[in-house]
Amino acid sequence: MAGGSADKPARRASDRGRYGRLSRERVLAAALELVDREGLSALSMRRLGAELGVEAMALYRYAEGKDSLLDGLVEALYLELEQRLTSAPGTTAQPPADSGATGWRAELQRIARALYDVCLAHPQVVPLLSTRMMAVPLARRPLAVLRDHERILVLLREAGFDDARAASVFGAYTAWVLGYVSVELKAMVDNPEESDPAFRLGLHRMPSQELPVLRETAPALAEPGGPEGLSAGLGALLDLWAPADRTA
Repeated sequence: MAGGSADKPARRASDRGRYGRLSRERVLAAALELVDREGLSALSMRRLGAELGVEAMALYRYAEGKDSLLDGLVEALYLELEQRLTSAPGTTAQPPADSGATGWRAELQRIARALYDVCLAHPQVVPLLSTRMMAVPLARRPLAVLRDHERILVLLREAGFDDARAASVFGAYTAWVLGYVSVELKAMVDNPEESDPAFRLGLHRMPSQELPVLRETAPALAEPGGPEGLSAGLGALLDLWAPADRTA
């Protein structure tokens, strides 16, 4: 047998960090915590390795690269959504705007509210819910995401929608909830130190003659709609799609 260093296996980066041995769950939790704290621009394999107390190479057993980490963040949000939905099934209080909803509509409201709460808890990750869905084909999305799709489509099928109509409702539902969350999280404040609303929003930077209505409406636009707005809009949307023989 030939000897020498050439026959020795390459050194394997240790996956035991300051928090013990790594797992995919631990890696994704650390990535989510880092992004929550410092934003998506702070996320890299090297920086995440430093957070966990391991070499960056050790992370490649759990994520193939930066794109895999980004998909993992989406997965982490949908896993948190699952946890919220299953920890107290059917008990999420509905906002007054759609309080009369029952059956499939009430469940869609409950899912939407849970996703809204998850997104507001992790606002830095929310852009990925759109951008990664544009980049990753359906069959390659994280299983937690696919389970959410399945959950909603099963609910619509049981409500009496055929596949074509269920697909349309699913698309409208998704567009409304993710769009509403994006509007809720929009950047509006120009100077957080200012107490005067006009200077806080930087309205003096907008040409008054060209944008009179926008300047006048900006303080109202800056106010979040909250879960009541989410529920009211979703309720109105579902009114358009409800089967003719069902009002639940």
